[in-house]
Formats: sequence, C-alpha cells, structure tokens
Amino acid sequence: MDLTPTDDEAALRDEFRAWLREHLPWEYGKGLPPRFEDLAEEVAFLRDWQGKLAGGRWVGVAWPEEFGGRGAGAVEHFIVTEELARARAPELVGRIGINLVGPTLLAHGTPEQKQRWLPKILPAEELWCQLFSEPGAGSDLAAVSTKATATADGWVLEGQKVWTSYAQFADWGLCLARTDPDAPKQQGISAFAIDMRAPGVEVRPLRQITDETEFNEVFFDGAEIPNDRLIGPLHEGWRVANSTLTHERGINPRQLVIHVQLLEELLRLALESDAFDDPRLRPRLAQAAVEVRLFQLHNWRTLSRVAKGQDPGPEGSALKLYWSEMSKRMHDTVMAVLGPAAPLWRGAGTNPGDGEWQRSWLYYQASSIWAGTNEIQRNILSERVLGLPREPKPAPARTS
Repeated sequence: MDLTPTDDEAALRDEFRAWLREHLPWEYGKGLPPRFEDLAEEVAFLRDWQGKLAGGRWVGVAWPEEFGGRGAGAVEHFIVTEELARARAPELVGRIGINLVGPTLLAHGTPEQKQRWLPKILPAEELWCQLFSEPGAGSDLAAVSTKATATADGWVLEGQKVWTSYAQFADWGLCLARTDPDAPKQQGISAFAIDMRAPGVEVRPLRQITDETEFNEVFFDGAEIPNDRLIGPLHEGWRVANSTLTHERGINPRQLVIHVQLLEELLRLALESDAFDDPRLRPRLAQAAVEVRLFQLHNWRTLSRVAKGQDPGPEGSALKLYWSEMSKRMHDTVMAVLGPAAPLWRGAGTNPGDGEWQRSWLYYQASSIWAGTNEIQRNILSERVLGLPREPKPAPARTS
C-alpha cells in the first residue's frame, strides 16, 4: 500500500495529536498509568478516560456516525491507534466491545440490537466481555458444551466459561452456546448477548500469577435468555464467532500500542542502566526495536487488505503468532537489562519500575495461549494458507 498520507489523513493525525496534548491525564508522550489500589479503581479511571475520548469521537472512528463513530475507514482507525501509542495514552477498557463485539453486531445484529447496544459501547457506558473459552473448549471453539435449551420465551443457559477478561465489571457478554446437541461440532452453535447481572449468572475472579484478577470463571445455572438476545441466525454462531475472531487476530491495534510503549520504556531503561555498552545486550535491544517495527509493518499489510474491502483472512493468524512470540523475546530482553533486579517485586528500593516490568513479563507469558494458542495458529496457517493436508487419523487396530 502507499504509505504516503493524504491531506485528510495528515489533518486527522494533527487534529488528534492536538486533542491528546490538551486532554491526556499526564504529560504527552511521557505518562504511565498511576498505581491503583485495586482493579476496580483502575477500571473506573479507564472508563472515565474512554468516555472523554468518545466525547471527542476518537473511539471507534470507523463506526457509523449514528453510533458515535466518524464513519471513517480502517486507515483512519489505524492513525488514531498510532497516535494513542505515540502519546502514551491509557488503554481503552472497553476494547472487547470496541474491537470485537461492535464489529460483530454491525455485521450480524438486527437494527434493534444495534440501536440498543452500540451507542453505549464507545463511551464505556456499558462494558462487554467475550464468553467463548471453556474448560474443555479453549482454542477448539467447536467443542463448546455450554447449552442453551429453547423455551417458549427464549432459552435457558447452562454451563461454564473461563478466562473471561473483566467479566466482573461487564454489563453484557457475547456468548457461544450449543443450541442443537445433535448437530456436527461446528454446527448447532448460536451466539447470544448475555446480561451479566441476570439471575443464574455467577462470576468468580481468578487470581493470576501477576497477583491480579483480570480473568474470571463464569457459571450459568438456569440463566434465561430472551428471544431478542440471539445474535445472527440460530445455529450459526460458528460463523458469527469466526467474524469476531477475525477482528481479534487480524489487525491488532491494542497490542501494537502496548508494544510500541514497551519498546520505548525498554530503550529508556537501557540508556539509564548503560545496557548499550554491554556487547551481549546491544544485539538483543536492536532485535527488539526491529521486531516491533516489523509488527507495525505486518499490521499495515493487513490494513491494506481491509482498506480495499477485503477480509483480513486466515493470514491474521500469522500476525497473532508473530506478536505473541515477539513479546516473549522482548520481555526476556527486559529481564536481561534489569540484571540483578529481575527477581524483585513491588516495594523493592532498587527495582526500576517498581515491579511493573516483572508484572509485564509474567503477564505476557500467556500471550502464546490467549486469542487462540500458537499451535492452533500454525494449524490454521498450514491448512488454510499453505493448503497442507490434515494429518490422517490412524487406522483402527485389527482384532483377531
């Protein structure tokens, strides 16, 4: 694609950069999130920030204007994402709704569903979570066993989901459930909008290795789903889910923002600790910088497809596979630069970043698992991109 910005694209970038300089909760380009007492306080801070962004129509710029967007294209969305990274702005707490649920509703929702839910997503008036993974159906979503049984007024939901980010703060969840138990694995699944505070819905936070509780288990015990909460056609949730995952694994602006910020912090840390004088660390620091740049170029390649009206396609799996392994390498380099401070945690007087680096290292150990394990991504690439055959099942053993 031609990377030369048009006059309108350059004007949009300048306008947003000026807005950020005026409205950021800290100094432009140098801020870091404050240390919060608990996750609820952090979520409240981020909801307020996202509300301010949405007030300037800087969230979901590619969404239709009637739902709070600007009716812009994928390139404009990417420009805004890049400027958020450059300004070191806070994350968007409603990213599941913005990046996954919103596009899914725009593609598959009824007019009434769009009017009901979309306007409240961008300003974080309502938060969404993604209810896909289960204890026995992580990357293999076709193995979903959560069951929705039809009733006169809708469905009754029974089952369990896991690894659900921010479920304890979510107002709504996009849920996959099996509606036809006799259909083949990839059929008979439907997508529903779930009221996360309805009777029969229980959220249990999971304590993670970072000592945080971002992830949750969600249990459904007779939760009722009205008829108007079905997203897309009945029994076609697999198609709806793949639409959602295409957005998750295609252009990944959130991870690009985060890793641009991490790289800047890493290089600053290396300067302060004289790590560039170490011949063992210099090549690793250069590799981190090059890989983040490649990540940006990979995003641009996918962006060029979307800007032309094409789907990101299964090649989006290559992007997810790339950034997750890049992230682990970068964080290993961080630990090497920290040297003797690497094993320390918050409160240690000689620990640069007061434990934030160690927390980030622990968090991104899971990057090769979430949003589809790297093993699954390699399978997708081998079968759908390279056209390689599936491994044949072994023949049954003969019996005498």
